[in-house]
Amino acid sequence: MEIINYLQKYEGQIVDLWNRCCTFDSIDVKKFRKQALFDDNFDPALSWIALDGDKVVGYILATKRKFPYLERGTEPTRGWINVIFVDEEYRKQGIGQKLLDLAENKLKEMGATNITLGAYSPSYFFWGLDPDHYPESIEFFEKNGYKGSEQHYSMGKDLHGFQIPEKTREKMKAAEEKGYRFFNFDYSYCVELLEFLKKEFGGGWKRNALLAMQQGIAEDVLVLVTDPSGKICGCCNRAIDGNPMRFGPIGIAESERNAGLGSILLDYTCFEMCKKGIYRMYFITTDDPGRRYYERNGLSVIRRFITYKKEI
Repeated sequence: MEIINYLQKYEGQIVDLWNRCCTFDSIDVKKFRKQALFDDNFDPALSWIALDGDKVVGYILATKRKFPYLERGTEPTRGWINVIFVDEEYRKQGIGQKLLDLAENKLKEMGATNITLGAYSPSYFFWGLDPDHYPESIEFFEKNGYKGSEQHYSMGKDLHGFQIPEKTREKMKAAEEKGYRFFNFDYSYCVELLEFLKKEFGGGWKRNALLAMQQGIAEDVLVLVTDPSGKICGCCNRAIDGNPMRFGPIGIAESERNAGLGSILLDYTCFEMCKKGIYRMYFITTDDPGRRYYERNGLSVIRRFITYKKEI
């Protein structure tokens, strides 16, 4: 048994083992390359393979930012464990522990004072630990000093035959009578939208919209709300990872919240998706207040994640 840093010739075996271990999160080689190898911060020195002869039996990917990410910068004291898994036939032999120790020690050597499990923006595979589908991960990481905190939820909704509910239609009519408008994006709003998103929600939201504009798909994936003065006061995006069913982010300007505009925007966007033949919507993560809000709007929880961190 030996452990080596990442070598490209083992890519296929890593993806195959991933799919046998992380059974609720199957990937293909293209996804692995896009979110791991082609990430700006990928470093072979933070990626290890456990080998039995020439057979891949374990893998870990960790990350330390070398390049700044929007307003977060390089987050110099932070590290991430993106994923770790060991072949079922080779478990209980200390392989996972050796992989984790290597990653933690290297991250510490590179200046990290804390480590987050998953939740590495923008290329995360997992938002945290999934207690329902990988309960063994909770035991393993807690044994190694990681502490759980807030819970997040992936949620979704079936859109077959979706129609804007009558209650929403009434709210939408009342809002429009006051001068609000709900409509698909057009490029006359491009500069205003980017400034609005950065001011209200941060650089990540602006980046998602900017990419949609650069790719020429903004008119298809962005929905806007304007206030009675004609200024943008809300936006919903989708397909930020290329999947047409991926919903959000969605948000209303702080000054316009608690007026029901968010629920109207949500249903309006769902109807636009249904008209395009997109019959499922989902998003990756929301907190407890968000879960309650979306449940009131007809969404259901798909899975749970718990945020885990460790000071090193």
